[in-house]
Amino acid sequence: MSIKPYFALALQTRCDAINEAPDRAAARLLMHASISRISLEIAASKAFIGSDVRLVVLPEYCLTGFPMGESIAVWREKACLSEQDAVFDTLGEIAAKNSVFLAFNAYEIDPHFPKLYFQSSFVIDDQGAICLRYRRLISMYAPTPHDVWQRYLEIYGMDAVFPVADTEIGRLAAIASEEILYPEIARALAFRGAEVFLHCTSEVGSPNATPKSIAKRARAIENLAYVVSANSAGITGTAIPSQSTDGMSTVIDFKGNILIEAGFGESMVANAAIDLRALRDWRQRPGMSNLLSRQRTELFATTYAGTQIYPSNTLLDAEPSRAHFLDVQKTTIANLLAKGIIQ
Repeated sequence: MSIKPYFALALQTRCDAINEAPDRAAARLLMHASISRISLEIAASKAFIGSDVRLVVLPEYCLTGFPMGESIAVWREKACLSEQDAVFDTLGEIAAKNSVFLAFNAYEIDPHFPKLYFQSSFVIDDQGAICLRYRRLISMYAPTPHDVWQRYLEIYGMDAVFPVADTEIGRLAAIASEEILYPEIARALAFRGAEVFLHCTSEVGSPNATPKSIAKRARAIENLAYVVSANSAGITGTAIPSQSTDGMSTVIDFKGNILIEAGFGESMVANAAIDLRALRDWRQRPGMSNLLSRQRTELFATTYAGTQIYPSNTLLDAEPSRAHFLDVQKTTIANLLAKGIIQ
């Protein structure tokens, strides 16, 4: 099916953190204030850019900020959305009103895992319905499906681990924040047909190349996919200097070219055309640049299957805590030393 080019917007908006909110009710007031502000920014940005804006990506943490010393139990109660949360209805109304697919990232609870929460990326379609839910797989201090891997697969299966939404604006997949640094995640999504990577992020903005800015271009080149990456325009409400995560929201094409990149501050500058016809033609074009078709997976299967680095299922029976994740990482480093993988 031929799809006309459309515009994607990586909306660089500030994050108002809820860390100082004394309870869930106060946190909810801050979250809804953020949603109201973002709603106005989406409508105004689309009016300025043009009616062919069909995709809007929001920054990581845009509703809550991130834990700053709160325990997993406290953050779960104060910051996390339930699966049927009214926040999804409100965001769905915004997406439908503006006729856009809306990608965002939030903390979410799952009744199957009552002591945990997950950091999840969502896409809401232009009718207001959730069409993609992806749960972050690699995190430093937050639970992930990998930490309860056996149980998670029994409930949801592998299709829920690397979901790709086949939509009228292409095959969409989410990559959360620093996961852009892990090529295996993008590749797994590409092998499931992903054409546009939606990257909600909160990262250092710098005039110099950063690890994430390099990785975004690499993931686009490796997988012949667009990357739409929205960074925050600073985070308020914490002791961290507010502009530490600011700038560099970008749209990158399937050849790794930076089509547009925002400077610092709240901005709608990071918007560019997504041409799926060109992408699909390029993926079908024989030649050295067609890296996806030249990938020889059997070469690496044995090495991956035989090398465990970070153990799975560490939270199946353990009590979740921030310290747990650091302890597991220390053990993992010791194992890497013992195996001679690092010295």
